[in-house]
Amino acid sequence: MEKIEKITQIAKKRGFVFPSSEIYGGLSGTYDFGPIGFLLKKKIIDFWREFFIKSEDNIFEIETSLIMPEKVFEASGHLKGFIDPITKCKKCKNVFRADHLIEDSTKMFVEGMGPEELTKIIREKNIRCPKCGGELEDVKVFNLMFQMNVGALGDTKGYLRPETAQGIFVNFKNVLVSTRAKLPFGIAQIGKSFRNEISPRQWLIRLREFTQAEIEFFINPEEKKFEKLKDYENVKIRILSREAQKEGKPEEEMSVREALEKVIIPSEYMAYFIAKEQLFYESLGIPKEAIRFRHMLQEETPHYSKGNVDMEILFDFGWKEVVGNAYRSDYDLKKHVEYSKEDLSYVFEDGKKIIPHVIEPSFGIERTIYAVLLYSFIEDKERGWDWFKFVPKIAPISVAVFPLLNKEEMINKSLEIFKNLRKEFDVIFDKSGSIGKRYARADEIGIPYCITVDYQTLEDESVTIRDRNTTKQERVKIEELSTKLKNLLNL
Repeated sequence: MEKIEKITQIAKKRGFVFPSSEIYGGLSGTYDFGPIGFLLKKKIIDFWREFFIKSEDNIFEIETSLIMPEKVFEASGHLKGFIDPITKCKKCKNVFRADHLIEDSTKMFVEGMGPEELTKIIREKNIRCPKCGGELEDVKVFNLMFQMNVGALGDTKGYLRPETAQGIFVNFKNVLVSTRAKLPFGIAQIGKSFRNEISPRQWLIRLREFTQAEIEFFINPEEKKFEKLKDYENVKIRILSREAQKEGKPEEEMSVREALEKVIIPSEYMAYFIAKEQLFYESLGIPKEAIRFRHMLQEETPHYSKGNVDMEILFDFGWKEVVGNAYRSDYDLKKHVEYSKEDLSYVFEDGKKIIPHVIEPSFGIERTIYAVLLYSFIEDKERGWDWFKFVPKIAPISVAVFPLLNKEEMINKSLEIFKNLRKEFDVIFDKSGSIGKRYARADEIGIPYCITVDYQTLEDESVTIRDRNTTKQERVKIEELSTKLKNLLNL
């Protein structure tokens, strides 16, 4: 069995991730998070907030509506430009995303190509329907947004947002007035986005409903230097340049400062976020060699962008974007000024007005979870069971409390410890089965530490703490337990 198959099986069995609406056959591209998965997702998001938001004094969080009027997406360009290429089988009528079909069949990189170019490749390479082998139609474009008719009469057209960014842009003036923020400053949002994917696939990778964590960082384009970068400019990253992609060469390791000097990263502000992304994902347990930053090719880059650099992770199926870094210039705010007729400029103390430029790091939370599960999973024949080696900070459950035996005194003492610890930690209590089976169950959901109440506990008020990674045990007084756990969990 493939590693990812084992992971998805455990994920369902132990309450990480369930297929959505499974009792009715499910809905492709949608998943539900169970009790353990919810905690894992929450802790990753909390860590993201701590790392990117709470550590800054100039980034403000907001939460905006999932439903937005059509005019927003007319202004942003989504109505015309938020499209994917599709092709339909003439025989079985199944619809496929054309660029993915070509990439799967030929391993060619065709992202960003137009319908005519994709149709030509399908004909030249004789690519057929993967379901029935039938001939494919010419490639067309398909808008990915979910349309809604709002109101009792359904006479107002709206859409489920395809990204969290537009909610930030339309609230730029509100946030600016309410916070009195000074450039540079950021507005962040964590929330759901929706895209009517043609062919959702690869588990948590390509979804119709997903969670984004985005920052729109507003800057004065005349201010090229960013003071905060000096603390991160020597962070080493693996870069796949445009030249390397065209010549089929591998990534090259360099500091973010070197990447700036080579004009791979277009601004010091983006370099700052890229360095922090590298450190953040390493802190989640992703190996350095499984992280790279790919400079998007010119033909992939939106016309208004001054440069896009994707952070990609090496998954079981290949490299995939997890964070998109874009220098969006002043495109979005200018478009909303044009369509709304509102003044969205920033006014300096001397009265000078500008439309700020925007640096955007956009994180896919479900893709991050997939990566964490993949690189935390340990196939352990020696131990006799497979388990997750989560970094303690994001482990869904931090501590398990077990009585050694099913004896009343041990159970009562264990429950007493459990009730005290749950005030500070995510804790479970388990008295079912042998102690070995309970350790196995705890390992399987990545619990870093297991506390066992035994005969000695009843004599001297001490317990054992078992380390998940080493299986070694240490004896600790109950009165010192909370402090000891905080140190072990790095809280």
